[in-house]
Amino acid sequence: MSGLGSEGNGAVKDGDEGAGRAARSKRADARRNEETLLDAAAAVFVASGVEAPVRDIAAKAGVGMGTIYRHFPTRADLIIAVYRHQIEACAEAGPALLASCPTPHAALGRWINLFVDFLVTKHGLASVLRSDDASFETLHSCFIDRLVPVCTELLEAATAAGEIRSDVDAYELMRGVGNLCIGADHDARYDARRMVELLVAGLGRPR
Repeated sequence: MSGLGSEGNGAVKDGDEGAGRAARSKRADARRNEETLLDAAAAVFVASGVEAPVRDIAAKAGVGMGTIYRHFPTRADLIIAVYRHQIEACAEAGPALLASCPTPHAALGRWINLFVDFLVTKHGLASVLRSDDASFETLHSCFIDRLVPVCTELLEAATAAGEIRSDVDAYELMRGVGNLCIGADHDARYDARRMVELLVAGLGRPR
């Protein structure tokens, strides 16, 4: 009897492990599918702004419109998800650049360029962050909470290496970069990236 009981318990355990693997695989597939949707939405927003038709996003992602609405019932839900996705990518780039660039100052410059891309190429971001809608306020908090510490880490590394002045605040720098980028997508004569490069060059220690 004990032998049969042991085999029975083993079968249940194997079944549980199989179900667990299937559930994890399903969750991983769902995450990949959602990331595909977010990447597609981001690309369409870059090209056409946040008011772009949902059908354009569905076509870009290769899915039906119902799939998008199932994941993101409203446009606000989709916009928030896209920008959270982009914020995370920018946040994760900071440590990676510190590890791969020849100097902390070079890493800071590369990261600021990514930050400029994030601000300039995402049509409607400024209006989204200035919105009074509570959900957009949450997005702004996420933006600050995730990116200010990354910028701080880059600044501290460059300061410790003696490459930049020591009185630079991450929030202040990011706010300055953001102000330089306002309206850049509507004025062909204005090169926001060049202005930001001048700002970053000014971080160097006075000689």
